[in-house]
Amino acid sequence: MTQRAIVLVDVNNFYVSCERVFNPQLEGRPVIVLSNNDGCAISRSQEAKALGVRMAQPWFQMRDLAEQHGIAVHSSNYALYADMSNRVMSLLAELGREQEIYSIDECFLNLTGMHSLDLEPHARHIRQTIRQWTGLPTCVGVGATKTLAKLANHIAKQNPDCNGVCNLNAMPLAAQEEYFSQIPAAHVWGIGRRLAPKLEALGILTVRDLQLADAALLRKRFSITMEKTARELNGIACLEFEDFAAPRQQILSSRSFGYYVTDKHQLHEAVTEYTTRAAEKLRRQSSLAGSLQLHIRTSPHNPDGKHYYPSRLVPLPQATDDTLSLVKAALYGLECIYRPGFSYQKAGVVLAELRPKTSVQTSLFPSRDEKRHQLMATIDEVNGRMGRATLRSAGEGFDKPWKMRSAHKSNNFTTRWNELLVVNA
Repeated sequence: MTQRAIVLVDVNNFYVSCERVFNPQLEGRPVIVLSNNDGCAISRSQEAKALGVRMAQPWFQMRDLAEQHGIAVHSSNYALYADMSNRVMSLLAELGREQEIYSIDECFLNLTGMHSLDLEPHARHIRQTIRQWTGLPTCVGVGATKTLAKLANHIAKQNPDCNGVCNLNAMPLAAQEEYFSQIPAAHVWGIGRRLAPKLEALGILTVRDLQLADAALLRKRFSITMEKTARELNGIACLEFEDFAAPRQQILSSRSFGYYVTDKHQLHEAVTEYTTRAAEKLRRQSSLAGSLQLHIRTSPHNPDGKHYYPSRLVPLPQATDDTLSLVKAALYGLECIYRPGFSYQKAGVVLAELRPKTSVQTSLFPSRDEKRHQLMATIDEVNGRMGRATLRSAGEGFDKPWKMRSAHKSNNFTTRWNELLVVNA
């Protein structure tokens, strides 16, 4: 029987690595990327980690450290990161029989059928190809199951002797057991810090302990998911490839404002923009929304002590993916819950009661629906080719003083013509 060969490719410190591609002077320097509104660290270079910068550490806590050690600080540039991710995933699609995109920087490939002696050279070819064509560094893990592939990737990252590739399929059993005995169970895919203490109470401290545990008992004490994890660690495939990501059951578009908002007109602009983004996601998965929920909120740390967290559910007369109809519903919800005299910090829109576009009965007025459908398709096509919000509703505003803070944002090097990298000969 042919041994399964599952590969997990993971881009190292993805956001930081994207910034380094377009600014080589960042190589070898400590670099961090901050979350929305420059709140906290969400990506750190190895040099920054060595200086003690923690994941999710607030920016205000590390300003002095950044100045002392010359840490390069960048605001999140999601348009750049998404485009670089698409480039990586497109390349990986050509390098395996099956592909499952797990996250923006991780991807499973199925290489079953390839001889075990050929797996490591092919894994190194994958690393070299991604590095050559995108400039991004990766680590590659190979295992008989998806859980083992994730674990192999972890080993490749933590051990410089692996040179970025760990192939558990070719590793002697004794060497595997030695690795597994040293890695805490919390590092296993799906365990994490929440479940690790419960496993420790049963004497399961390491990956090896979990591998040797009674799978049926784990199912009884925890869940079928825990049982599958234990079986996967023993090379029994329980998690199959997903050819297509399941459509979302809800779509959320929510952001904190860069500054407290007291002006109702600015709230209108923010709600219009967030609803527009949610509608674009809705159309991408070919779904329609049957209801919309709007929420606004003040900061829990508001200095004036006045707190207000209202929300409004707006049923839609007909399920739709039309931006203008959804914006109209969202603004109606805002009218219902807005109260003057508060400093608002955040707004958000949730599209719910989602259903496939093909399963909804058509309107009695198809001509009007068809024109609106064509309008949305045209807007999506133009924005897809020329960049987000090239065509947009005037209701989204222009100056947008409420926009998120991003004082350290790099250019959109790959998605805006006027921000392309310029090289002088």
